[in-house]
Amino acid sequence: MAGSESSSKLRTIMAFIALLFALLSTGHCSSQVPLVMWSSEGYTLPPMASPAAGHIISNDQLVSYLNSALGSAPHNVLLFLQDKLSKDDFTRYGGVFGNNHESAFPNLESALQSSSSPLVLPALSWLGASAVPGLLQEKLGVSPLSVDPDTLAHLRLNASDNTLLLIILPYSTGIMKAQGVPYTAIYTGLKPSRVIEEPSMVGQSSMGRSLLQAVVDEVKPPLMFNTTSGPCIMLWAQNLNVSFNNLEWIDLGPLTFAPGGSVSTARSFCNETNSRLVLDYGSSVPTYNLFRLIFSMSQRRYPVSARNWFTLDTVELLFNADTAIYNGSRGIYAPAEYSFHCQNVNNFRNALLVPRTQNATQWRILFTDFQIQGFSILNRTTDFSYASDCAGFFTPGIWMGLITSLLMLLILTYGMHMIMQLRSMDRFDDPKGPSISVPQSE
Repeated sequence: MAGSESSSKLRTIMAFIALLFALLSTGHCSSQVPLVMWSSEGYTLPPMASPAAGHIISNDQLVSYLNSALGSAPHNVLLFLQDKLSKDDFTRYGGVFGNNHESAFPNLESALQSSSSPLVLPALSWLGASAVPGLLQEKLGVSPLSVDPDTLAHLRLNASDNTLLLIILPYSTGIMKAQGVPYTAIYTGLKPSRVIEEPSMVGQSSMGRSLLQAVVDEVKPPLMFNTTSGPCIMLWAQNLNVSFNNLEWIDLGPLTFAPGGSVSTARSFCNETNSRLVLDYGSSVPTYNLFRLIFSMSQRRYPVSARNWFTLDTVELLFNADTAIYNGSRGIYAPAEYSFHCQNVNNFRNALLVPRTQNATQWRILFTDFQIQGFSILNRTTDFSYASDCAGFFTPGIWMGLITSLLMLLILTYGMHMIMQLRSMDRFDDPKGPSISVPQSE
């Protein structure tokens, strides 16, 4: 019966420590270690206020705790320094769920069971933890002595003298019981075993809860060409990839959209009917002394739709002294007041850019998440107008679904028609009367 009560008390103590660590250290834990202090059986640590929830104990506050604790506690101090220790280790490896035989802290559990007033600091600053030996040395006025369990067993400690022992783990609680000297023990870590990066929670109460927002990549603003009357051409793409003769892809996106990029739009122009965006990279593209990417657009009115439409007539690659030209008017168009968007614009698969010159076949072009607008841009805006997407409404999947549904509808209609053509018998044979004779002509 006594063993059962002792085991129940032990599980309660470890569960309390794990719960206290979880509740009192909800803040940023990237550089925190726990600290546990207790005294030998028969001695009680002075009452000290527990830290506020989420509060990280600083070096100065640790000094205040040590001064209060060592003011009346035994001055034979045992310091246990774990290489790596975090508050989560007590929950993951401790016997808080009744599995005491699997616990990684059996001696700590036994010591806390015999102590009447342990001190638990769940969130101690990492710098404060590394300063614990120095603080104890200054408080006790003695140098720390590093000992292993075998050496400690042969030492003779004096209750009236100050002693600071740095215990090398593992350690057995029976050693100090054999000494018969009162002591104060401190268990902490040199550095945290787990470093967790958490977003800043400025302006929120440390007692509250908040949802962690996923980090979103910053979206770069579109490239804009401005005239004296305001912006007239806008371009944006996730990637502007080009490749010559199937060599390595060259992404012009960072040079185009990054702040302080090396692209120039000075040669661009625009008016009511034509727009020309010239991206002049100079010699910024490797292996090329001159490299330009040119987008030529035009708009005109179509009587059938009773509105103006713009088309991307050509895309030109000017490299060194050569020019590769691609026709884009067949697939890249939109109403004049809209922008054009396409997830992939290329010249080699479902091509929207058709080579016009012979040397254009030597290049591969791939624009990812491409969007452009050359007309009807509102002043003082950095947003595109409504986008006309290159993806058609009737995709192959939609066509397959429509055809399958139509086929099933035809089968159902034919079946209903056959059922409606069935005729029931209007003559029946009477076993008591003459047999029914059905003429062959009938």
